[in-house]
Amino acid sequence: MDIGFIQAGFNVVWTNESNHVFADLYEYGMNSWLESNNSKKVLISDRRSIEKIYVPDIIEKAFVKKKPKFFGVIGGPPCPDFSVGGKNKGYKGSNGKLSKTYISRICKLKPTFFVFENVPGLYDTKDHRKFLKTFEKRLEKNGYCLDMNILSALSLGLPQDRDRFILIGIKKAIARKFSGVNLKVTDRKWFPWPVDKKFTGAKTKYEWPTIANERNKVLRPKKIPKELTVKYHFDKISNLGLDNQNDTFKPKSKKFQQIKEGDTYRKSFKKLHRFRYSPTVCYGNNEVHLHPWLKRRLSVREAMVLQGIPNTYSLPENATLTSKFKVVSNGVPVPVSNAVAQQIIGFLSGKYYIKPKTNDA
Repeated sequence: MDIGFIQAGFNVVWTNESNHVFADLYEYGMNSWLESNNSKKVLISDRRSIEKIYVPDIIEKAFVKKKPKFFGVIGGPPCPDFSVGGKNKGYKGSNGKLSKTYISRICKLKPTFFVFENVPGLYDTKDHRKFLKTFEKRLEKNGYCLDMNILSALSLGLPQDRDRFILIGIKKAIARKFSGVNLKVTDRKWFPWPVDKKFTGAKTKYEWPTIANERNKVLRPKKIPKELTVKYHFDKISNLGLDNQNDTFKPKSKKFQQIKEGDTYRKSFKKLHRFRYSPTVCYGNNEVHLHPWLKRRLSVREAMVLQGIPNTYSLPENATLTSKFKVVSNGVPVPVSNAVAQQIIGFLSGKYYIKPKTNDA
């Protein structure tokens, strides 16, 4: 998420990650990416649990002089407790409780805007939606106009079937000023969400290839945009000698020889199709998708490609493969983050201002 916002022009001044392995990987990756820009060294600002960090601590470390008039808070509290494929414990789970803490910190920090990212299950699942409603009411009481949406990475031009729930809040006075509309905190569907007309509805718009029978006769259907195919992106990095390109698990199972290209309908050992998008990149415990035409799992770099991570971003050689795959797949796809960031900048600069109607003839 940070990469997408920095690409859009934001300056990240404070970060939090309590898992020391992931914190180390974050620092290494962000410094490798920002090195060409001669930026100052990136460090996680606070490695304690967000439950142990209070607003005065954040303000003191984030802002040298005093809290500015305009600033934002972005984040994605751990989502397994709201995921249909995860623990699904909701607000009672240890991770689910952190979402409540995140909202609490926002209400006390009072940023100009905030972004809350999570899995669609928080919005789609009946019990979790009740929990979300409590967030909405608290944020409304604190003067925020809210809007929410489920954004598809595929519909924004990334070859991955990944949906993310995004909740955006902007202070009521600011939201009214830059929209030109006398918004109420209970209003919704006012934020200009990102849309890419070229890829909108791509998942159902095209006749995607299924399981391939003969590898040498795998052809790309003419109407499918090449940008939404795995092969297009893998080919672009194949001869660049990028870091993490060879970071992959050694194939041991006979299944690597037996599973046909495009068979992503199984629970494990899902083998990508070169001319189709990837299922959701959600890797852990060595369960990484299989390469379309090579008899192995994807490399860390290939997983990065599916997440839209820049080629200059890299992770250390001495880190475990499992940790690298997890930190890559747990992130928000960069193009999705960047699209949201650009819309926020556009909104706060008056780009989407609606001129009030008058009674003049």
